[in-house]
Amino acid sequence: MTITADHGYDDLPRLMSLMTGDEKHDFAATSTLDVLWVLYDRVLDVTPERAGAPDRDRFLLSKGHGPMAYYAVLAAKGFVPEEWLPGFGSYDSPLGHHPDRVLVPGAEIGSGSLGHGLPLAVGSALGLRAQGLGGPAVWVLIGDAELDEGSNHEAIAYAGAAGLDRLHTVVVDNASASHALPGGIAARFEAANWSTATVDGRDHAALYEAFTAPHPGRPHAVVARVEPKNAR
Repeated sequence: MTITADHGYDDLPRLMSLMTGDEKHDFAATSTLDVLWVLYDRVLDVTPERAGAPDRDRFLLSKGHGPMAYYAVLAAKGFVPEEWLPGFGSYDSPLGHHPDRVLVPGAEIGSGSLGHGLPLAVGSALGLRAQGLGGPAVWVLIGDAELDEGSNHEAIAYAGAAGLDRLHTVVVDNASASHALPGGIAARFEAANWSTATVDGRDHAALYEAFTAPHPGRPHAVVARVEPKNAR
């Protein structure tokens, strides 16, 4: 098994093309590609060598039903070997249709039901605070449709009230939610004392600026708008 980490963004389509088979959920995957790349390339303080370090940043993929982009980025950054990618979704592959944290190096959670990633991220941020670890950031990527789930709204309300300023949520908005939020997605977070930014989810410079914006005393949410799912 060989692992290299010399891939750039332009190589991600090739890495994703190695993953074939049924139930690829490729639209769900490609909607997250740019967000994932900017986070792992320019924002997250985590490397394959430090994947278990207590002071690492944590990234939680809640939108786990389309993990191809996630696996491609992990391969590009040296967390998993490229030769794993063609086996995606097969019986004996560690790269399942949902990431498994005990099988995929660098994965923090096993993604399952929509709506559980943000509550887990809140718990992670609370745990770090309880340990006196004020440096590591916690990031969670959710889809806009996950905001149909009540568990997320409980997590949003709690995190804002608790002032979890090391918590960051990225909402990839491809207009697939069933229930509209009055005032839009960002307004829901703002009402619960979150800092927010809404940007083009394909614009790397805008994503980086939004991801690194200061938000003292408050958790931070970035709404990354991409092309509507039903428009493809």
